[in-house]
Amino acid sequence: MPEVTDLSTHPVLLKTALPGPLAQAEIARQKPHMSPSLIHCYPLMVKRAAGCMVEDIDGNVLLDVQAGVATCSTGHCHPAVAEAVSRQMHTLVHICGTDFFYPGYGELCERLDRLAPPNPGGWQTFLTNSGTEAVEAAIKLSRYHTGRSQLIAFRGGFHGRSLGSLSLTASKPKYRKGFGPLTPGTHHVDFGDWESIEKVLFHTTVPANEVAAIVVEPIQGEGGYIIPQASFLQNLRRICDENGIMLVFDEVQSGMGRTGKMFALEHFGVTPDIILAAKGIASGMPLGAMIARKEIMTWPGGSHGSTCGGNPVCIAAALATLDLIEGGMMQNAAVVGADFKQMLSDGLTGNPGVHEVRGVGLMIGVEFTAPQIAHDVANLCYERGLLVLECGTKAIRMSPPLMITREQCIVASSIFTQAVRDVVNKQ
Repeated sequence: MPEVTDLSTHPVLLKTALPGPLAQAEIARQKPHMSPSLIHCYPLMVKRAAGCMVEDIDGNVLLDVQAGVATCSTGHCHPAVAEAVSRQMHTLVHICGTDFFYPGYGELCERLDRLAPPNPGGWQTFLTNSGTEAVEAAIKLSRYHTGRSQLIAFRGGFHGRSLGSLSLTASKPKYRKGFGPLTPGTHHVDFGDWESIEKVLFHTTVPANEVAAIVVEPIQGEGGYIIPQASFLQNLRRICDENGIMLVFDEVQSGMGRTGKMFALEHFGVTPDIILAAKGIASGMPLGAMIARKEIMTWPGGSHGSTCGGNPVCIAAALATLDLIEGGMMQNAAVVGADFKQMLSDGLTGNPGVHEVRGVGLMIGVEFTAPQIAHDVANLCYERGLLVLECGTKAIRMSPPLMITREQCIVASSIFTQAVRDVVNKQ
């Protein structure tokens, strides 16, 4: 069957029941050779993707409003990003940014310095391969700069799966089960509850002067797309200032224009000491960043490094991505995101299975009254050609590419709200 000429503008089209016969056969062939730790939310065998559309190997075309877990920020295979990657592949693929200089690394760091919130001393950046590596770098820098060992994080937070970041993660027990003991000195409190840090932790568990960092997502991602009161983050800033603690904002999922601003922190008027970025920074290429206030970047040469972090090809993708985000996609996230949220709210109002529709920009969550509803809705959406992801204990998140159109949001909202009605009516 001939390929669709322009997949990015193609409507949802299901030629077979999902998964189709080719997908079933190929998954059956490949899966025995793959790690069983991989989740595989749906039996989807992707052939290609463009914009917000994904085509499987049976020729089914689905609308993607999860963007590779909020990673394909500019859409799948954006031509400008693809061109930047292709051009760089013919110039320099790798030389190791820890040991050598090359064009791009410093340019991206300078760009992030400008995009970060105002700081009199400026910002410096360490580039990584992923979000979890950015978290690990923040842990190390916080401990080195303060000379302290203890860390505070929040229940519902997700910060990665390597041992240091996993010690901070507290969104699902399955992520931690069987991997202990994790790194010592990590303490958790409820997200939004700044008071328990001062009234409980500092009085019963850990002295404030032994805490190196408080690590928090300004908007929780995996935990359910939960938006806190501004006073929560403001009080964390105060606690850190009063006690010499580093405030680390994990913006791996919420950053890079997803909320209609470059970083979600801008909605709250709080500037942390360290900002972590990844996912959408390079449109799907493996890249992360730890952006820290220059005055706390006190670690010496050789104290931290990465062989492939800040790879030239990934940097080329990131620079092209930032051009697109700043060139209109961030504004689109704000405007179309507000429309999308309203569509969902209008379509789900009065549904007894829906607890809340919430979100900022194109970071939208729908929480249900029971986990099974969320699970069944997500699967029914897949069967009808819409890709969403579950999060929290009973919610579904929508984090589409920042270039999604209002017309595509209408289609997504229609499929989603009908799926909710059908699932809830069967309860």
